[in-house]
Amino acid sequence: MAKKGQKFKMWTAEEKYKVIKPIINLEVSLTKVGKETGISNSMLHSWTKLYKEKGIDGLKNKKKPGNPLAKYSKRKHLTKEEQLEYKNMKLRIENELLKKGYLMKGDSTIVRFTK
Repeated sequence: MAKKGQKFKMWTAEEKYKVIKPIINLEVSLTKVGKETGISNSMLHSWTKLYKEKGIDGLKNKKKPGNPLAKYSKRKHLTKEEQLEYKNMKLRIENELLKKGYLMKGDSTIVRFTK
């Protein structure tokens, strides 16, 4: 079970392939690779299944982790285009929250849940 504040390793497609290559080539069992690497058997099984179905593209991460606003909010000077992208992203997030039933103050802080 995940602990509060725990960071998970993000595996690249190449790293995943290096781990499952012996399994695919039937050199080593899935269980043995799991014990050596510390990766769960279910994760290894899903990686091998994805590789067999879609190749190396199946191993690529679908979502990028983290806060999408972080790259804009940490910088002091933004170009005009970056300012517009930042504002657009904030409005999209606010719109999604409103769809879910949250009320917003004028400064974009959440007031309460209405559902």
